Amino acid sequence: MRVNRAWLGLVVLMLPTLLVAMDMTALLLALPRLSADLGATNVQQLWISDSYGFMVAGMVITMGTLGDRIGRRRLLMIGGAAFAVLSVVAAFAADPLTLIVARALLGVAGATLAPSTLALITNMFRDERQRGQAIAIWATCQFTGGALGPVLAGFLLQHFWWGSVFLVAVPAMALLLLAGPVLLPEYRSDRAGRLDLASVGLSLMAVLLTVYGIKQLTVESEPTGSAVALVVGAAIGFLFVRRQLRLETPLLDLRLLRNRPFTAVLVALVFAGIAMAGTGLLVTQYLQSVLGYSPFASAVLFAPMGLGVAVGTMTAPALGRRMKQTTAIAGGLVGSALGSLLLVGVDGASALPLVMIGIAVLALGTGPLFALGTGLVVGSVPPERAGSAASMSETGNYFGGSLGFALLGVVAAVVYRSRMDGTSDSLAGAVAAGERLPAGQGAELLHTAREAFTASLHVTGVIAAVIFAGLAVLILTMRPATRTTPAALPDYEATRS
Repeated sequence: MRVNRAWLGLVVLMLPTLLVAMDMTALLLALPRLSADLGATNVQQLWISDSYGFMVAGMVITMGTLGDRIGRRRLLMIGGAAFAVLSVVAAFAADPLTLIVARALLGVAGATLAPSTLALITNMFRDERQRGQAIAIWATCQFTGGALGPVLAGFLLQHFWWGSVFLVAVPAMALLLLAGPVLLPEYRSDRAGRLDLASVGLSLMAVLLTVYGIKQLTVESEPTGSAVALVVGAAIGFLFVRRQLRLETPLLDLRLLRNRPFTAVLVALVFAGIAMAGTGLLVTQYLQSVLGYSPFASAVLFAPMGLGVAVGTMTAPALGRRMKQTTAIAGGLVGSALGSLLLVGVDGASALPLVMIGIAVLALGTGPLFALGTGLVVGSVPPERAGSAASMSETGNYFGGSLGFALLGVVAAVVYRSRMDGTSDSLAGAVAAGERLPAGQGAELLHTAREAFTASLHVTGVIAAVIFAGLAVLILTMRPATRTTPAALPDYEATRS
């Protein structure tokens, strides 16, 4: 019965994991319609889209450590209840400001869910093999949710109004609130100490300014504001690090970084996020603006990327039992490098099959990193630090995604402009300009612009391949993490309250 309860509890934990990931991507298709209904300006649209991700990234460190202090199940229940209520507020928002505030608060609630679910898994599964399988399922839910978000949003928008995209979360969170107290254990650290509010403020400002600066690099023609945000964010981050190293019970235990496997996996998570986010950005635009598919069709055609990660994470535990975990992770990353190189050949009539195969292989290879690597992170620390370790893992994922959109987006823009000899700043701009020109001139401009964008996709594929190959070398050179024995983990029944 103990094992059955644990696996049933995992099913409950899958709900918030799926929804947080879906909420990051589902709004992509709903944004045009809700912006028209609410009369949102371009700036307001940007904040509607980004406020959720900003707050998740900014608060996940605090929430991961807060769960260790007040109880991981308690924090999960509070976050789930808030997520349900705020989803209703967002669905029925009457103006852009209300929706922006609701999305930001949803991000705060979402930040409680991901680290709490991952940390609870370490308490619920004492057996290392079962814990690895559970973490693989957790990782699968994350990426499946990201892949299904646009698809589900497209389906809902065909039948209902844009608010339905938010209301999906309500019944799932209601089930979490009903089943959670019965199936999930409570765990809190006896040595947690008080919450350092100064550290909370420093971490929030450092992450928000850094993520904001990175994102603005892709939308601002003048980089001064982005540079200022990045410099100030880095300075505040430096103060945060100094404070954590001096505190007896820090908000974020940076001493964990002395563990070489722990640090290597975190670095790999960040850079894999960069490669995947940058590749995803270019591929989705290529499907719509070069191949001419609708947003919904593009979301369906892009689904192999999320599903590839899902398959990779689910099969990772089996690979980990047949070979060293580091070998499985590195081998997967080599596969991701090969998948990235397939994008270099994308052109002409074979473009669509090659794109779909490339992103599927790329994503499949990252599965062992996200499943086994995350297991190494949470398994290499004592149970009382699992929340802090989980928050560091999640922060690495968010930073990687933000950096990927910004850095590879900038590189792609530079390649595009150079191929266009400065006559066009973006493919979307070329499409709009082509519609105003005579038929022959417009067709020629679009042909040149699409070739230029295809070249930027090729360059992105090469960069992603180099990143994945470098990460494979990094993982192979790290020392294996010390295995945590089942006896070192708290008893599932003993931690229930």
